[in-house]
Amino acid sequence: MFLNEKCGIFGIYGNQSDASRLVYYGLWALQHRGQENSGIASSTGRKIYCHKGQGLVAQAYRESDFKTLRGNIAIGHNRYSTFGKSQIDHAQPVYTQQNIMASAHNGNLPIVSKLKRFLKNAGLPTDGLNDSEMMYKAIEYWLIKGKNIEDAIKLSFPLFHGAFSLLVMTKKELVAVRDANGIRPLCMGRVNGSYVFASETCALDTIGAEFVRDVAPGEMVVVDKDGPRFVQIQKGKERLDIFEYIYFARPDSYLQGKSIYQIRKNLGIALARKVKISADMIIPVPDSGIPAAIGFSQESGIKLEEVLVKNRYIHRTFIQPSQRQRSSGVKMKLNLIKEVVKGKRVILIDDSIVRGTTSKLLAEILRSAGPKEIHMVITSPPVKFPDFYGINTPKKKDLVAANMSIEQLRKYIGVDSLTFLTLKETIDAIGVPKNKLCTSCFDGEYPVKVPVF
Repeated sequence: MFLNEKCGIFGIYGNQSDASRLVYYGLWALQHRGQENSGIASSTGRKIYCHKGQGLVAQAYRESDFKTLRGNIAIGHNRYSTFGKSQIDHAQPVYTQQNIMASAHNGNLPIVSKLKRFLKNAGLPTDGLNDSEMMYKAIEYWLIKGKNIEDAIKLSFPLFHGAFSLLVMTKKELVAVRDANGIRPLCMGRVNGSYVFASETCALDTIGAEFVRDVAPGEMVVVDKDGPRFVQIQKGKERLDIFEYIYFARPDSYLQGKSIYQIRKNLGIALARKVKISADMIIPVPDSGIPAAIGFSQESGIKLEEVLVKNRYIHRTFIQPSQRQRSSGVKMKLNLIKEVVKGKRVILIDDSIVRGTTSKLLAEILRSAGPKEIHMVITSPPVKFPDFYGINTPKKKDLVAANMSIEQLRKYIGVDSLTFLTLKETIDAIGVPKNKLCTSCFDGEYPVKVPVF
Protein backbone atom coordinates (compact mmCIF):
# COMPACT_ATOMS: atom_id res chain seq x y z
CA MET A 1 0.00 0.00 0.00
CA PHE A 2 1.86 3.02 -1.05
CA LEU A 3 1.52 4.70 -4.38
CA ASN A 4 -1.20 6.50 -6.22
CA GLU A 5 -1.98 4.59 -9.35
CA LYS A 6 -2.63 5.60 -12.88
CA CYS A 7 -5.97 4.97 -14.57
CA GLY A 8 -7.97 2.17 -16.10
CA ILE A 9 -9.20 2.24 -19.70
CA PHE A 10 -11.58 -0.04 -21.56
CA GLY A 11 -12.99 0.12 -25.08
CA ILE A 12 -15.08 -1.97 -27.45
CA TYR A 13 -15.97 -1.95 -31.13
CA GLY A 14 -19.04 -4.12 -31.13
CA ASN A 15 -21.72 -5.56 -33.31
CA GLN A 16 -24.54 -4.55 -31.01
CA SER A 17 -26.08 -1.26 -29.90
CA ASP A 18 -25.23 -1.41 -26.17
CA ALA A 19 -21.43 -1.30 -26.21
CA SER A 20 -21.49 1.16 -23.30
CA ARG A 21 -22.90 -1.49 -20.96
CA LEU A 22 -19.98 -3.80 -21.68
CA VAL A 23 -17.61 -0.91 -21.05
CA TYR A 24 -19.40 -0.33 -17.75
CA TYR A 25 -18.70 -3.92 -16.69
CA GLY A 26 -15.10 -3.58 -17.83
CA LEU A 27 -14.67 -0.45 -15.72
CA TRP A 28 -15.95 -2.34 -12.68
CA ALA A 29 -13.10 -4.80 -13.18
CA LEU A 30 -10.62 -1.91 -13.40
CA GLN A 31 -11.92 -0.02 -10.38
CA HIS A 32 -8.65 -0.63 -8.51
CA ARG A 33 -6.81 1.58 -11.03
CA GLY A 34 -8.70 4.79 -10.28
CA GLN A 35 -11.45 5.88 -7.92
CA GLU A 36 -11.87 9.63 -8.28
CA ASN A 37 -14.22 9.63 -11.24
CA SER A 38 -15.38 7.55 -14.17
CA GLY A 39 -16.69 8.21 -17.66
CA ILE A 40 -17.96 6.53 -20.82
CA ALA A 41 -18.27 7.84 -24.38
CA SER A 42 -20.19 5.98 -27.10
CA SER A 43 -20.97 6.36 -30.77
CA THR A 44 -23.86 5.36 -32.99
CA GLY A 45 -21.85 6.07 -36.12
CA ARG A 46 -23.51 9.46 -36.50
CA LYS A 47 -23.08 11.03 -33.09
CA ILE A 48 -20.85 10.68 -30.01
CA TYR A 49 -22.39 10.68 -26.55
CA CYS A 50 -20.51 11.12 -23.27
CA HIS A 51 -21.24 10.82 -19.57
CA LYS A 52 -18.88 11.41 -16.63
CA GLY A 53 -19.44 11.13 -12.90
CA GLN A 54 -17.50 11.51 -9.68
CA GLY A 55 -16.58 8.63 -7.42
CA LEU A 56 -16.63 4.91 -8.04
CA VAL A 57 -18.16 3.21 -11.05
CA ALA A 58 -21.16 2.30 -8.89
CA GLN A 59 -21.68 5.97 -8.07
CA ALA A 60 -20.96 7.53 -11.45
CA TYR A 61 -23.75 5.94 -13.52
CA ARG A 62 -27.49 5.50 -13.39
CA GLU A 63 -29.68 3.33 -15.56
CA SER A 64 -30.96 6.40 -17.38
CA ASP A 65 -27.40 7.23 -18.52
CA PHE A 66 -27.31 4.14 -20.70
CA LYS A 67 -30.39 5.23 -22.60
CA THR A 68 -28.24 8.10 -23.85
CA LEU A 69 -24.98 6.16 -24.23
CA ARG A 70 -26.13 4.41 -27.39
CA GLY A 71 -24.06 2.84 -30.14
CA ASN A 72 -21.79 -0.05 -31.01
CA ILE A 73 -18.54 1.74 -30.15
CA ALA A 74 -17.65 2.87 -26.63
CA ILE A 75 -14.65 3.73 -24.47
CA GLY A 76 -14.43 4.20 -20.72
CA HIS A 77 -12.02 5.53 -18.12
CA ASN A 78 -11.51 5.29 -14.36
CA ARG A 79 -9.36 8.15 -13.17
CA TYR A 80 -6.79 8.88 -10.55
CA SER A 81 -5.37 12.33 -11.20
CA THR A 82 -1.62 12.53 -11.84
CA PHE A 83 -1.51 15.74 -13.87
CA GLY A 84 -3.86 18.62 -13.21
CA LYS A 85 -6.68 18.78 -10.71
CA SER A 86 -8.81 15.87 -9.59
CA GLN A 87 -12.19 17.53 -10.14
CA ILE A 88 -14.79 16.31 -12.57
CA ASP A 89 -13.63 19.00 -15.03
CA HIS A 90 -10.68 16.77 -15.90
CA ALA A 91 -12.58 13.48 -15.89
CA GLN A 92 -12.22 11.32 -18.97
CA PRO A 93 -12.99 10.37 -21.69
CA VAL A 94 -11.83 13.72 -23.03
CA TYR A 95 -14.58 15.04 -25.28
CA THR A 96 -15.68 18.38 -26.72
CA GLN A 97 -18.93 19.64 -28.15
CA GLN A 98 -17.44 19.56 -31.64
CA ASN A 99 -18.46 15.89 -31.52
CA ILE A 100 -15.48 14.68 -33.52
CA MET A 101 -13.79 12.23 -31.15
CA ALA A 102 -13.32 11.08 -27.56
CA SER A 103 -10.17 9.74 -25.91
CA ALA A 104 -9.09 7.92 -22.75
CA HIS A 105 -5.49 7.99 -21.50
CA ASN A 106 -3.65 5.85 -18.96
CA GLY A 107 -0.22 7.19 -18.06
CA ASN A 108 1.53 10.54 -17.84
CA LEU A 109 3.60 12.83 -20.04
CA PRO A 110 6.38 14.21 -17.81
CA ILE A 111 7.51 16.74 -20.43
CA VAL A 112 4.86 18.54 -22.52
CA SER A 113 6.91 21.47 -23.89
CA LYS A 114 6.93 20.16 -27.46
CA LEU A 115 3.22 19.37 -27.34
CA LYS A 116 2.41 22.81 -25.90
CA ARG A 117 4.50 24.54 -28.54
CA PHE A 118 2.67 22.70 -31.31
CA LEU A 119 -0.72 23.64 -29.91
CA LYS A 120 0.22 27.28 -29.41
CA ASN A 121 1.60 27.50 -32.96
CA ALA A 122 -1.70 26.05 -34.14
CA GLY A 123 -3.55 28.81 -32.29
CA LEU A 124 -4.94 26.49 -29.64
CA PRO A 125 -4.89 27.60 -25.97
CA THR A 126 -3.26 25.27 -23.45
CA ASP A 127 -3.95 27.08 -20.18
CA GLY A 128 -5.75 24.81 -17.74
CA LEU A 129 -5.30 21.70 -19.87
CA ASN A 130 -3.68 18.56 -18.49
CA ASP A 131 -1.53 16.19 -20.55
CA SER A 132 -4.47 13.99 -21.63
CA GLU A 133 -6.42 17.02 -22.85
CA MET A 134 -3.45 18.36 -24.80
CA MET A 135 -3.03 14.96 -26.48
CA TYR A 136 -6.68 15.12 -27.44
CA LYS A 137 -6.33 18.62 -28.86
CA ALA A 138 -3.38 17.61 -31.04
CA ILE A 139 -5.24 14.68 -32.59
CA GLU A 140 -8.44 16.69 -32.98
CA TYR A 141 -6.49 19.46 -34.76
CA TRP A 142 -5.48 17.09 -37.55
CA LEU A 143 -8.98 15.64 -37.83
CA ILE A 144 -10.38 19.14 -38.28
CA LYS A 145 -7.73 19.69 -40.97
CA GLY A 146 -9.22 16.75 -42.86
CA LYS A 147 -6.82 13.97 -41.90
CA ASN A 148 -8.21 10.52 -41.15
CA ILE A 149 -7.78 9.16 -37.63
CA GLU A 150 -4.81 6.97 -38.56
CA ASP A 151 -2.84 9.87 -40.01
CA ALA A 152 -3.93 12.24 -37.22
CA ILE A 153 -2.46 9.91 -34.61
CA LYS A 154 0.70 9.29 -36.63
CA LEU A 155 1.28 13.05 -36.88
CA SER A 156 0.57 13.59 -33.18
CA PHE A 157 2.52 10.61 -31.82
CA PRO A 158 5.97 12.31 -31.85
CA LEU A 159 4.57 15.06 -29.63
CA PHE A 160 3.67 12.63 -26.84
CA HIS A 161 6.73 12.38 -24.59
CA GLY A 162 6.14 9.88 -21.82
CA ALA A 163 3.93 6.97 -20.89
CA PHE A 164 0.59 6.41 -22.55
CA SER A 165 -1.86 3.70 -23.36
CA LEU A 166 -4.50 5.57 -25.32
CA LEU A 167 -7.96 4.79 -26.67
CA VAL A 168 -9.38 7.15 -29.30
CA MET A 169 -12.92 6.86 -30.61
CA THR A 170 -14.32 8.63 -33.63
CA LYS A 171 -17.90 8.24 -34.79
CA LYS A 172 -16.99 5.15 -36.79
CA GLU A 173 -13.64 3.88 -35.49
CA LEU A 174 -11.90 2.73 -32.33
CA VAL A 175 -8.13 3.13 -32.05
CA ALA A 176 -5.73 1.76 -29.44
CA VAL A 177 -2.21 3.21 -29.16
CA ARG A 178 0.68 2.41 -26.86
CA ASP A 179 3.86 4.40 -26.24
CA ALA A 180 7.09 3.09 -27.78
CA ASN A 181 8.35 1.80 -24.41
CA GLY A 182 5.13 0.06 -23.43
CA ILE A 183 5.34 1.50 -19.94
CA ARG A 184 1.60 1.23 -19.36
CA PRO A 185 -0.21 -2.04 -20.14
CA LEU A 186 -2.86 -2.46 -22.85
CA CYS A 187 -4.30 -5.69 -24.16
CA MET A 188 -6.67 -6.73 -26.92
CA GLY A 189 -9.47 -9.27 -26.78
CA ARG A 190 -12.43 -10.53 -28.77
CA VAL A 191 -15.96 -11.56 -27.86
CA ASN A 192 -18.81 -12.52 -30.20
CA GLY A 193 -17.18 -10.75 -33.12
CA SER A 194 -16.49 -7.59 -31.12
CA TYR A 195 -13.00 -6.24 -30.46
CA VAL A 196 -12.07 -5.16 -26.95
CA PHE A 197 -9.15 -3.24 -25.42
CA ALA A 198 -8.38 -3.03 -21.71
CA SER A 199 -5.68 -2.04 -19.25
CA GLU A 200 -5.73 -5.56 -17.81
CA THR A 201 -6.86 -9.02 -18.86
CA CYS A 202 -9.14 -9.32 -15.82
CA ALA A 203 -11.46 -6.81 -17.52
CA LEU A 204 -11.65 -9.04 -20.59
CA ASP A 205 -12.68 -11.93 -18.36
CA THR A 206 -15.49 -9.87 -16.87
CA ILE A 207 -17.34 -9.65 -20.20
CA GLY A 208 -16.34 -13.11 -21.40
CA ALA A 209 -13.81 -11.86 -23.96
CA GLU A 210 -10.92 -14.00 -25.12
CA PHE A 211 -7.44 -12.53 -24.84
CA VAL A 212 -5.88 -12.04 -28.28
CA ARG A 213 -2.57 -10.32 -27.49
CA ASP A 214 -0.99 -7.24 -25.95
CA VAL A 215 -0.88 -4.10 -28.03
CA ALA A 216 2.80 -3.81 -28.91
CA PRO A 217 4.92 -0.83 -27.82
CA GLY A 218 4.71 1.89 -30.46
CA GLU A 219 1.76 0.18 -32.14
CA MET A 220 -1.60 1.52 -33.25
CA VAL A 221 -4.59 -0.77 -33.76
CA VAL A 222 -7.46 0.72 -35.77
CA VAL A 223 -10.80 -1.08 -35.71
CA ASP A 224 -13.65 -0.21 -38.08
CA LYS A 225 -16.41 -2.08 -39.93
CA ASP A 226 -13.77 -4.09 -41.81
CA GLY A 227 -12.08 -5.30 -38.63
CA PRO A 228 -8.71 -4.41 -37.12
CA ARG A 229 -5.58 -3.22 -38.87
CA PHE A 230 -2.23 -3.00 -37.15
CA VAL A 231 0.20 -0.14 -37.71
CA GLN A 232 3.66 0.10 -36.15
CA ILE A 233 4.06 3.86 -35.75
CA GLN A 234 7.45 3.71 -34.07
CA LYS A 235 9.87 0.91 -33.36
CA GLY A 236 9.08 -0.23 -29.86
CA LYS A 237 10.89 -1.81 -26.96
CA GLU A 238 8.91 -3.22 -24.05
CA ARG A 239 9.67 -1.50 -20.73
CA LEU A 240 6.57 -2.31 -18.71
CA ASP A 241 6.37 -0.68 -15.28
CA ILE A 242 7.63 -3.23 -12.73
CA PHE A 243 5.06 -2.01 -10.20
CA GLU A 244 2.30 -3.52 -12.32
CA TYR A 245 3.66 -6.91 -11.25
CA ILE A 246 4.40 -5.99 -7.66
CA TYR A 247 1.23 -4.14 -6.80
CA PHE A 248 -0.98 -2.39 -9.33
CA ALA A 249 -2.45 -5.19 -11.45
CA ARG A 250 -5.18 -7.42 -10.09
CA PRO A 251 -3.86 -10.87 -9.12
CA ASP A 252 -6.15 -12.54 -11.68
CA SER A 253 -4.60 -10.56 -14.54
CA TYR A 254 -1.79 -11.59 -16.87
CA LEU A 255 0.98 -9.27 -18.06
CA GLN A 256 3.43 -10.23 -20.79
CA GLY A 257 1.84 -13.69 -20.60
CA LYS A 258 2.64 -14.13 -16.91
CA SER A 259 0.23 -14.67 -14.03
CA ILE A 260 0.29 -11.81 -11.53
CA TYR A 261 -0.84 -14.17 -8.78
CA GLN A 262 2.01 -16.62 -9.43
CA ILE A 263 4.56 -13.81 -9.64
CA ARG A 264 3.51 -12.48 -6.25
CA LYS A 265 3.74 -15.98 -4.80
CA ASN A 266 7.24 -16.18 -6.28
CA LEU A 267 8.16 -12.91 -4.57
CA GLY A 268 7.05 -14.40 -1.25
CA ILE A 269 9.06 -17.56 -1.90
CA ALA A 270 12.13 -15.44 -2.64
CA LEU A 271 11.69 -13.60 0.65
CA ALA A 272 11.31 -16.85 2.60
CA ARG A 273 14.58 -18.12 1.13
CA LYS A 274 16.31 -14.88 2.04
CA VAL A 275 14.89 -14.31 5.52
CA LYS A 276 15.62 -16.99 8.08
CA ILE A 277 13.46 -15.80 10.96
CA SER A 278 11.85 -17.99 13.60
CA ALA A 279 8.26 -16.83 13.86
CA ASP A 280 4.83 -18.05 14.90
CA MET A 281 2.89 -16.61 12.00
CA ILE A 282 2.96 -14.66 8.76
CA ILE A 283 0.53 -11.75 8.43
CA PRO A 284 -0.19 -10.42 4.94
CA VAL A 285 -1.23 -6.84 4.31
CA PRO A 286 -4.36 -7.31 2.20
CA ASP A 287 -4.85 -7.57 -0.66
CA SER A 288 -1.62 -7.48 -2.64
CA GLY A 289 0.38 -9.05 0.20
CA ILE A 290 -1.75 -12.20 0.31
CA PRO A 291 -0.26 -14.16 -2.63
CA ALA A 292 3.25 -13.31 -1.41
CA ALA A 293 2.35 -14.49 2.10
CA ILE A 294 1.05 -17.77 0.68
CA GLY A 295 4.34 -18.29 -1.12
CA PHE A 296 6.33 -17.35 2.00
CA SER A 297 4.27 -19.74 4.12
CA GLN A 298 4.59 -22.65 1.70
CA GLU A 299 8.35 -22.18 1.43
CA SER A 300 9.06 -21.57 5.13
CA GLY A 301 6.47 -23.80 6.77
CA ILE A 302 5.31 -20.91 8.96
CA LYS A 303 1.54 -20.68 9.15
CA LEU A 304 -0.34 -17.81 7.59
CA GLU A 305 -2.87 -15.88 9.65
CA GLU A 306 -5.12 -13.29 8.01
CA VAL A 307 -5.56 -11.19 11.13
CA LEU A 308 -5.60 -7.83 9.36
CA VAL A 309 -9.25 -7.55 8.40
CA LYS A 310 -10.02 -5.30 5.47
CA ASN A 311 -13.11 -3.13 5.28
CA ARG A 312 -13.87 -3.59 1.58
CA TYR A 313 -16.18 -0.60 1.49
CA ILE A 314 -13.27 1.78 1.97
CA HIS A 315 -11.35 3.03 -1.07
CA ARG A 316 -7.72 2.06 -1.55
CA THR A 317 -5.84 4.34 0.84
CA PHE A 318 -3.22 5.32 -1.72
CA ILE A 319 -5.93 6.75 -3.95
CA GLN A 320 -6.70 9.49 -1.43
CA PRO A 321 -5.18 12.75 -2.64
CA SER A 322 -3.83 14.09 0.68
CA GLN A 323 -1.44 12.68 3.26
CA ARG A 324 -3.93 13.25 6.10
CA GLN A 325 -6.63 11.32 4.24
CA ARG A 326 -4.16 8.51 3.58
CA SER A 327 -3.32 8.19 7.29
CA SER A 328 -6.89 8.14 8.55
CA GLY A 329 -7.86 5.87 5.68
CA VAL A 330 -5.50 3.11 6.83
CA LYS A 331 -7.19 2.87 10.23
CA MET A 332 -10.63 2.89 8.64
CA LYS A 333 -9.62 0.26 6.14
CA LEU A 334 -7.75 -2.29 8.26
CA ASN A 335 -8.50 -3.69 11.69
CA LEU A 336 -6.60 -6.27 13.71
CA ILE A 337 -7.78 -9.46 15.45
CA LYS A 338 -5.66 -8.69 18.47
CA GLU A 339 -5.93 -11.91 20.49
CA VAL A 340 -4.28 -13.92 17.70
CA VAL A 341 -1.19 -11.71 17.76
CA LYS A 342 -0.63 -11.22 21.50
CA GLY A 343 2.67 -12.70 22.68
CA LYS A 344 3.56 -14.01 19.22
CA ARG A 345 6.51 -13.52 16.89
CA VAL A 346 4.99 -12.21 13.67
CA ILE A 347 6.22 -11.56 10.14
CA LEU A 348 4.31 -8.79 8.39
CA ILE A 349 4.56 -9.00 4.60
CA ASP A 350 3.79 -6.11 2.27
CA ASP A 351 4.63 -5.13 -1.30
CA SER A 352 6.51 -1.86 -0.76
CA ILE A 353 7.41 1.09 1.40
CA VAL A 354 7.31 4.50 -0.24
CA ARG A 355 6.20 7.31 2.05
CA GLY A 356 6.36 5.03 5.09
CA THR A 357 3.04 6.29 6.48
CA THR A 358 1.11 3.08 6.05
CA SER A 359 3.94 0.83 7.26
CA LYS A 360 4.41 2.90 10.41
CA LEU A 361 0.69 2.86 11.17
CA LEU A 362 0.46 -0.89 10.60
CA ALA A 363 3.37 -1.47 12.96
CA GLU A 364 1.64 0.68 15.59
CA ILE A 365 -1.60 -1.24 15.17
CA LEU A 366 0.22 -4.55 15.55
CA ARG A 367 2.30 -3.33 18.50
CA SER A 368 -0.85 -2.34 20.37
CA ALA A 369 -1.87 -6.01 20.44
CA GLY A 370 1.24 -7.00 22.39
CA PRO A 371 3.21 -9.26 20.03
CA LYS A 372 6.60 -10.53 21.16
CA GLU A 373 8.34 -9.51 17.91
CA ILE A 374 7.40 -7.80 14.64
CA HIS A 375 9.45 -8.52 11.53
CA MET A 376 8.53 -6.68 8.33
CA VAL A 377 9.43 -8.12 4.93
CA ILE A 378 8.87 -6.32 1.62
CA THR A 379 8.46 -7.94 -1.80
CA SER A 380 10.36 -5.18 -3.62
CA PRO A 381 13.51 -3.05 -3.20
CA PRO A 382 13.47 0.35 -1.46
CA VAL A 383 11.85 3.04 -3.62
CA LYS A 384 14.48 5.76 -3.95
CA PHE A 385 13.55 7.69 -7.08
CA PRO A 386 10.40 9.57 -8.10
CA ASP A 387 8.12 8.32 -10.83
CA PHE A 388 7.13 10.51 -13.77
CA TYR A 389 5.00 8.06 -15.72
CA GLY A 390 1.73 8.18 -13.82
CA ILE A 391 2.39 7.46 -10.13
CA ASN A 392 2.06 10.18 -7.53
CA THR A 393 5.64 10.38 -6.21
CA PRO A 394 6.85 13.61 -7.81
CA LYS A 395 9.32 14.62 -5.09
CA LYS A 396 12.27 12.65 -3.84
CA LYS A 397 11.78 14.09 -0.35
CA ASP A 398 8.52 12.13 -0.14
CA LEU A 399 10.34 8.82 -0.59
CA VAL A 400 11.36 7.66 2.85
CA ALA A 401 13.96 5.13 1.64
CA ALA A 402 15.70 7.85 -0.37
CA ASN A 403 16.36 9.76 2.83
CA MET A 404 17.00 7.01 5.38
CA SER A 405 19.17 3.92 5.64
CA ILE A 406 17.34 0.63 6.11
CA GLU A 407 18.27 0.66 9.80
CA GLN A 408 16.95 4.20 10.21
CA LEU A 409 13.80 3.18 8.37
CA ARG A 410 13.37 0.14 10.62
CA LYS A 411 13.51 2.38 13.70
CA TYR A 412 11.15 4.92 12.12
CA ILE A 413 8.55 2.26 11.33
CA GLY A 414 9.03 0.59 14.71
CA VAL A 415 9.73 -3.05 13.86
CA ASP A 416 12.31 -5.54 15.11
CA SER A 417 13.69 -6.24 11.64
CA LEU A 418 13.10 -4.96 8.14
CA THR A 419 14.04 -6.82 4.95
CA PHE A 420 13.64 -5.86 1.30
CA LEU A 421 14.24 -7.92 -1.80
CA THR A 422 17.06 -6.62 -3.97
CA LEU A 423 16.23 -5.50 -7.49
CA LYS A 424 17.86 -8.63 -8.91
CA GLU A 425 15.90 -10.87 -6.56
CA THR A 426 12.68 -9.10 -7.53
CA ILE A 427 13.36 -9.37 -11.26
CA ASP A 428 14.33 -13.05 -10.95
CA ALA A 429 11.05 -13.78 -9.15
CA ILE A 430 9.05 -11.94 -11.82
CA GLY A 431 10.81 -13.86 -14.58
CA VAL A 432 11.00 -10.98 -17.07
CA PRO A 433 14.42 -9.67 -18.19
CA LYS A 434 15.40 -6.30 -16.73
CA ASN A 435 15.66 -4.78 -20.22
CA LYS A 436 11.92 -5.39 -20.64
CA LEU A 437 10.98 -3.60 -17.43
CA CYS A 438 10.84 0.01 -16.26
CA THR A 439 12.61 -0.06 -12.89
CA SER A 440 13.19 3.67 -12.53
CA CYS A 441 11.73 3.98 -9.02
CA PHE A 442 14.38 1.58 -7.77
CA ASP A 443 17.47 2.45 -9.80
CA GLY A 444 16.80 5.87 -11.35
CA GLU A 445 17.08 4.53 -14.91
CA TYR A 446 14.32 6.29 -16.87
CA PRO A 447 13.49 4.91 -20.34
CA VAL A 448 11.99 8.28 -21.35
CA LYS A 449 13.63 11.61 -20.48
CA VAL A 450 12.18 13.20 -17.34
CA PRO A 451 12.49 16.64 -15.70
CA VAL A 452 15.51 17.32 -13.50
CA PHE A 453 14.70 16.44 -9.88
